[in-house]
Amino acid sequence: MAVANAENTSLLPLDGRVALVTGGSRGIGREVSSHLAALGARVVINYASNSARADELVAELAFRGYQSVAVRVDVSDPDAVHALFDHAEEPFGSPPHMVVCCAGVLNGKYPALADTAVEDFNAMFAVNVRGTFLVCREAANRIRANSGGRIVTFSSSIVGTLLPGCAAYTATNAAVEAMTKILAKEVAAKGVTANVVAPGPVRTELFLAGMDEALLRRVEQHSMGRIAETTDVAPVVAFLASNAVAWVNGQVIRVNGGFV
Repeated sequence: MAVANAENTSLLPLDGRVALVTGGSRGIGREVSSHLAALGARVVINYASNSARADELVAELAFRGYQSVAVRVDVSDPDAVHALFDHAEEPFGSPPHMVVCCAGVLNGKYPALADTAVEDFNAMFAVNVRGTFLVCREAANRIRANSGGRIVTFSSSIVGTLLPGCAAYTATNAAVEAMTKILAKEVAAKGVTANVVAPGPVRTELFLAGMDEALLRRVEQHSMGRIAETTDVAPVVAFLASNAVAWVNGQVIRVNGGFV
């Protein structure tokens, strides 16, 4: 576990709040971690395996004057997720105010349903659905009532486009959307909101794996002439984590440049 305890005395929108970001060291999660830190949050960066990338991000944020801690945890493990929230509370003296579920996996071979291996199906559901469930369950129990608590999960605009080659992956995202909408109703009485961010194609390792140039060009034609960057998505997460959205609950925000 790596920690950065740099001080930032500026009054920022998320000043004094603790944010936990799963999958927070790579891809969209990395940008979300950086963006929330820049807004004043003390960020708990969860990662699954690459400690070098996580430690690099902690050091980068410290150099910029932001506070963060990196914690390695498999989000599909219930005991590990429970421990993750303990680790999140220790350095900052508070349970998370914001929990963002960015951890996710995708089969880069984009197989037809008939060709999808059970092992690949199970791997996606283990992280995308079980992992999100476990983190959300812990968040629902740990975020304090009336603390401005925010839960943000991640789905994909593919739930609307229903592209061939993505049956299992799409199913995981549909499950996350349904689960989050129900969670929103269950935590509302505590003053906590739960919403979903559902990006379209974003230029990350997860999306680009297995993509060829011809397919990328076709995607660009349907989404404002380019593939989204992680910087297009992180501000939406920050908005949903802010005090400005106390009355936005149980919603799916499709961040896709019109990709349909």
